[in-house]
Amino acid sequence: MERPPWRGLGHSAVLLRPRDYGATDTGRGLGEMTTLKKNYREQIRALAPGLVLVGLVLGIGALRPGFLNWDSLIVTVANTAILFILAAGSTFVVMLGSIDLSIQAICSFASVIVAVMLPGYGYAAIPVAVAMGLVTGTISGLFHVWLKIPSFIVTLATSGLLVSAALLLSHERAISIDQAGRAHLTWINGEFLRLPNVIWVAALIAVFGIWSQKYTAFGRYSIAIGAGEAATWASGVRVNRYKVIAFAVSGALAALAGVLMAGREGSGSPTLANQLLLPAIAAVIVGGTAITGGAGGIGRTAVGALIITIVRVGMTFIGVNIFAQQIVFGLALVLAVALTIDRNKIVIVK
Repeated sequence: MERPPWRGLGHSAVLLRPRDYGATDTGRGLGEMTTLKKNYREQIRALAPGLVLVGLVLGIGALRPGFLNWDSLIVTVANTAILFILAAGSTFVVMLGSIDLSIQAICSFASVIVAVMLPGYGYAAIPVAVAMGLVTGTISGLFHVWLKIPSFIVTLATSGLLVSAALLLSHERAISIDQAGRAHLTWINGEFLRLPNVIWVAALIAVFGIWSQKYTAFGRYSIAIGAGEAATWASGVRVNRYKVIAFAVSGALAALAGVLMAGREGSGSPTLANQLLLPAIAAVIVGGTAITGGAGGIGRTAVGALIITIVRVGMTFIGVNIFAQQIVFGLALVLAVALTIDRNKIVIVK
């Protein structure tokens, strides 16, 4: 009779390795091959957004040679900056496996706050607008974790409240920023070392986001929570704290995007960012951040935002209507989710 794969009795039992029990290395070899195949697929998935970006740039450049000159590329990156900032904050939320549908409403409301407050309060309007986003995101996060309401319901309700508040504050109209007010926003439209300042702002956020993801507890736990929330709870991590922080960051960066939009457009409006929700979410997912959480990052969102902008540029070149472009972004979002979703986490899709 063969020896069982354990020694001793009861709690003193010790599990032996397969080779101690006379097993061959076949199982281990198959496991290693499966792991290699999985790693290979992950590498392809990680490289895909960058390859798509290069292909799009070269393709549009072939159709419109003027697109590849320095000035055109800088304009494209500058136009991407606000979309990236809007998407960057929600990246941490998506990495948790949640979603923030209030970012466009926060962005628009922030632009209204800036337009209303600049004439009387000057630069103070900017921190007030950003603080509004920070507080709104924090409240959404608290409702999500305390009341255990799905994130898309909480943030959808928040969006509705902010849209109404923006309409009331602006008297249902766009508010032009006068010359005196624009003097406080000249830094937004200025340049430094031949690059528009919005690019520098976006670059700082990208660097800080990548750094925080790699070297802070918030960044590391955001990935861990998305990969396995129950296991993270069991490890003693205060999961709810990091969830609230993620929603707060998302709200603050959405408000900052609203400030930048107000400076570039010269006005604030309760509908200013209405067309940016789908592109912002698409930028996160297209960049490679899984909608189920546990994978992704700010660097990938930057690539995704550039892809979305260049797709929009390409569609404009060939004459696609701006409203029809939303169809393309919707299809891109569905395809990106299908490619990045981790189906091992989902037993039943509802």
